[in-house]
Amino acid sequence: MAFYVSTPIYYVNDAPHLGHAYTTVAGDVLTRWHRQRGESVWYLTGTDEHGQKIMRTAEAHGVSPQEWCDKLVEEAWKPLWKHLEIANDDFIRTTEPRHTQRVQEFVQDLYDKGEIYKGSYTGPYCVSCEEYKVVGELLEGELCPIHKRPVEWLEEDNYFFKLSEYGERLLEHYDANPDFIQPASARNEVVQFVRQGLQDLSISRSTFDWGIPIPWDPKHVIYVWIDALLNYATAVGYGSDQAKFDQTWPADVHLVGKDILRFHAVIWPAMLLANGLRLPGRVFANGWLMVGGEKMSKSNLTGISPRQLTEHFGVDAYRYYFLRAIPFGQDGAFSWEDFAARYTSELANDYGNLASRVAAMVGKYFDGALPAAADAGPAEQAIADGLSAAVAAADKAIGDNLDFAGGLGAVFDFVRQVNGYLSDQAPWKVAKDESPQAQARLATILYTAAEALRGVAVLLNPVMPATSERLWVSLGAEVALGALADQRISEAADWGRLPAGVSVTKGEVLFPRLD
Repeated sequence: MAFYVSTPIYYVNDAPHLGHAYTTVAGDVLTRWHRQRGESVWYLTGTDEHGQKIMRTAEAHGVSPQEWCDKLVEEAWKPLWKHLEIANDDFIRTTEPRHTQRVQEFVQDLYDKGEIYKGSYTGPYCVSCEEYKVVGELLEGELCPIHKRPVEWLEEDNYFFKLSEYGERLLEHYDANPDFIQPASARNEVVQFVRQGLQDLSISRSTFDWGIPIPWDPKHVIYVWIDALLNYATAVGYGSDQAKFDQTWPADVHLVGKDILRFHAVIWPAMLLANGLRLPGRVFANGWLMVGGEKMSKSNLTGISPRQLTEHFGVDAYRYYFLRAIPFGQDGAFSWEDFAARYTSELANDYGNLASRVAAMVGKYFDGALPAAADAGPAEQAIADGLSAAVAAADKAIGDNLDFAGGLGAVFDFVRQVNGYLSDQAPWKVAKDESPQAQARLATILYTAAEALRGVAVLLNPVMPATSERLWVSLGAEVALGALADQRISEAADWGRLPAGVSVTKGEVLFPRLD
């Protein structure tokens, strides 16, 4: 079975901002990590292209909705994911026939089973959220609590899904699977919401036509969120490739923003229960990136393009910063000052400087050939033990718990331990003694530091692939051990894998100092 991870599929009403990239990078790091565990992995992302918001945005720009979506996807979304080194296995668009046809079949099945009926909806609706709202949750009686904009009042004849009949089954599932919704704060919110009682859900719109037609009543289009949620199934072969579906379904982790948690933790599992499909393993709601105390978004004019940061700090530093600085699942405030401080202290000083020093000393004292460790003692054993502890802690934190900040913290604690080891052993002083004993000691110190860096390169490869690759080549590990992407996380702790005699070269600085 594949380890299957999905991001939300993103609205293409505008170009992607930091918030979109935050979730997508997190999913990329998680799936890269599981690949380096030796697992089969499937990573899905994509775009949500139907609904009233897309239609109005396209109209405002004087083009058709399809033209608008095509332009944004091909010129903004896909190029950014490539720029950020996102290694997704698939990119699904909800306007593709492989999706639209299967959505109609899924909804038709629900209708045939008596799970859908026709009725009338009257109430508030936020077009920015594409969400039916409850009057009691509106701010000042008329504002969407997320977008702080007036909602619209709908009166439509729609089709409804019998969501109200699934409350008890959902609560039973939450109780039997305590990790189904994470973090705990998100789980508590959903449980409280469901316990208050669920209302049947309108699953169609009849006042515009940009959407997938209801198969038995084409005057209606399927509600965009019903359409969107089904991408997780249609993308892996639901209704079209049973072998692929059986190999991949269900998703192990749905990564979502907390503002769309209820769709994924309530409506989505209810839909799957109604159609007899297995439920996903985990729905993990990451927090919001905040600017000026508000959720970052284009509609609030607080969206920041990732390229504004990568042009200054580089892609790998960008990937590292957001997962290191903000505990995944909590809200976090972004600032240039904090990014610059972490770049300098953690990446340039602690990590990059360590790699440069070790390569330079191997070049200076041993003509670039990694010496063999001759007299390893307690200090060297402490480094080997430290690497083993870092591997175990990072693997559990990132691979199992999606605690990226904790996992990276463990790796950089080890980096600082190696820096401390070099300071204590002072190889530049040992080198002044030309006796055989001193030269053997110097060889041991430098081998220990280089071998420690080999382990660090493996651990940081899912997060900073380009930088880790440069370090891997610098250490001579590519020739000796093969491609970095093929190295297993568990093997990072196997001390002594880097053989003596490999050619260590001092390449470009991993993280150059910035103005």
